[in-house]
Amino acid sequence: MARHRGADKGGMIYLDYQATTPLAPEAFAAMEPWLKDGFWNPHSAHAGGRKAAAAVEVARDQIAALLPKGGRVIFTSGATEALNLAIKGCGLPVAALSTEHAAVLDCVAYLGGAVVPVGSDGRAGFDGAGTGLFAVMLVNNEIGTIQPVAALAEQCHMQGGLLLCDAVQAFGRMPIPDGPDMIAVSAHKIHGPKGIGALWVRDGIELTPLMHGGGQEQGLRSGTLSPALCAGFGAAAQLAAQRMEQDAAHVALLWDHAIAAFSDWTVNGSTTHRYKGNLNIRRDGLDVGRLMSECRDIAFSAGSACASGSGRPSHVLSALGLSQTQAKSSLRLGFGRYTTLAEIDIAAEAINRAAGAML
Repeated sequence: MARHRGADKGGMIYLDYQATTPLAPEAFAAMEPWLKDGFWNPHSAHAGGRKAAAAVEVARDQIAALLPKGGRVIFTSGATEALNLAIKGCGLPVAALSTEHAAVLDCVAYLGGAVVPVGSDGRAGFDGAGTGLFAVMLVNNEIGTIQPVAALAEQCHMQGGLLLCDAVQAFGRMPIPDGPDMIAVSAHKIHGPKGIGALWVRDGIELTPLMHGGGQEQGLRSGTLSPALCAGFGAAAQLAAQRMEQDAAHVALLWDHAIAAFSDWTVNGSTTHRYKGNLNIRRDGLDVGRLMSECRDIAFSAGSACASGSGRPSHVLSALGLSQTQAKSSLRLGFGRYTTLAEIDIAAEAINRAAGAML
């Protein structure tokens, strides 16, 4: 597979796909007209506004095509806003897995909700949320663990509760299961633009808006939509749908290659129930901060990019039962559509060489 123009900038090998993905040329092409002459406000009633509004609706349909039937797509500024709208807007007591994203856990803490532990592989052992809302990631952003979302949703429904699925790392990469009542997604994790996401809401579920104003986005999200961002998101979603099997096969090949290259490392999280574009590994005694400095031409992560400046060990790895020392000796490699086998080889050689010199 040819190297994508955005995958290697200035000689850097990019292996941080969970943080963000290179913009697909198709997404850029869909955005470009709306960044030039298509400046109209999609909420205006004149011809230009109606043309922009039509582009927004095309994008909405392209995104909805990757989500369950029987719901509506609400555009947001990203998955963080989508998750906040779902959790705070539903008016229910909330519980979440201990490995959820900070956008969920901070909302749970703010509302005084419950945090549910996971097993050593990161999988849920949860019996239901009662009559409240249970929040769970389909694919964990740090360790790639896949949760049994459909089964968890069924448990919630049997108890009269609802399930919110953070599908950010899964959307466009695998089919989204039926069952969730709300689903949060983001454009920049599927080779779309940053600054836009969406919340899918099952028909019949009512939410209270977080922001008040002009009442755009079905009265739930006031503010002027960007036709450019919507068009880029829609094009990225359509491309992901077309390439899902091809991309999955390529990622599986990269995983096999990476697992062999890092055979001396320990994998964090499940290797069975896992998205294979995420490889979180550790070597005892390793200083990952120093390793990243030694391998500055390779973009990888010591954990979630959203919490990388905190200096604290990963809450996800801690939830698996890892010590602080083990968590701080772990790194995350993320790869996908535009990653090549040669890049995996080069990165593995450099990381293994640098790690070996430290131990």
